[in-house]
Amino acid sequence: MVKEEQQELANRPDNTAFTQQRLPAWQPILSAGIVIPGFVLIGLAFIGIGVALFVTSRSIQVLELDYTGVEQDSPCFKCSDPDVKNCKCELSFSINSLFQGPVFFYYGLSNYFQNYRKYGVSKDDNQLSGDLDNFKTPDDSCAPYEYSNDKPIVPCGSVANSMFNDSFQLFQIVKGKQKLVPFDGKGIAWWTDYNVKYRNPSVSPLKNAFNGTVKPVFWPKPAYELDTSDPANNGFINQDFLVWMRRAALPDFRKLYRRITEGDYAEGLPVGNYTLKIAYNYPVLSFDGRKKVVFSNVSWMGGKNEFLGIAYLVIGSMCVVMSIVMLIVYAKFKFPEED
Repeated sequence: MVKEEQQELANRPDNTAFTQQRLPAWQPILSAGIVIPGFVLIGLAFIGIGVALFVTSRSIQVLELDYTGVEQDSPCFKCSDPDVKNCKCELSFSINSLFQGPVFFYYGLSNYFQNYRKYGVSKDDNQLSGDLDNFKTPDDSCAPYEYSNDKPIVPCGSVANSMFNDSFQLFQIVKGKQKLVPFDGKGIAWWTDYNVKYRNPSVSPLKNAFNGTVKPVFWPKPAYELDTSDPANNGFINQDFLVWMRRAALPDFRKLYRRITEGDYAEGLPVGNYTLKIAYNYPVLSFDGRKKVVFSNVSWMGGKNEFLGIAYLVIGSMCVVMSIVMLIVYAKFKFPEED
């Protein structure tokens, strides 16, 4: 019995304010004098932020051009036919005021569900990280794009196989002649994707690492030849490949293709007429999708997004309205009218 009492005393926590939960505590008592002014201040702050976000978003310039080619009067109508291969088309447009730089050039797809789970997991992370031990043994998750003619597909999987492959050239019409607008494709992918998540095999030249493999079914050329002008921009660290592999959350999305930041266009796109030459390769009509290109600039808050400013304005207005309602209720029940 004595041993049990000693054991019980040994297991008790120390007799301190912390272990015995006797620390001083403060419990705020909410009153009308605190809550109502608090709601007013929060509402005014949200309204101020909302106005700033909304006005800034409205000042961002955006130009969207659809080139799906479904309509018969579309310049790309002939290219929408899946039987037509290596088709090219041109879009002409005008800019009436300076399109402030830097200008970001995106391609957009609609009704394309990159967030579909079976599609999203159809890749081999070990292969994409340059792991030579698993480079030529695709993971089962890549099905049905694991092997072709009994040879491993590199990179395997549905995500890589469906990589966007339309290409674009932009020209300004100056005195009846076409002047090429230079595109900057460096650093368009996430830094973590380029430096951490995706790596090329440590084999030189890179082409040797792909011996005994085949390119994805829908690719026109293998991964080590994605960019013939820049050998460093090939394989799994190709900027366009990295942008595509970061899947979109919504069915209607746009992805960064190039920036316009160099030469005579460092300040933006000047007033004038332009021609966009398109190498039309990517099929979308089979899933009722559409394709577009988007020119946009950015501000301190990012790209054009009026929803965020509207959300702040709505929440701020609701806080102010609720403070008025609470003030009326408080006044009515705190100071009742005398008979």
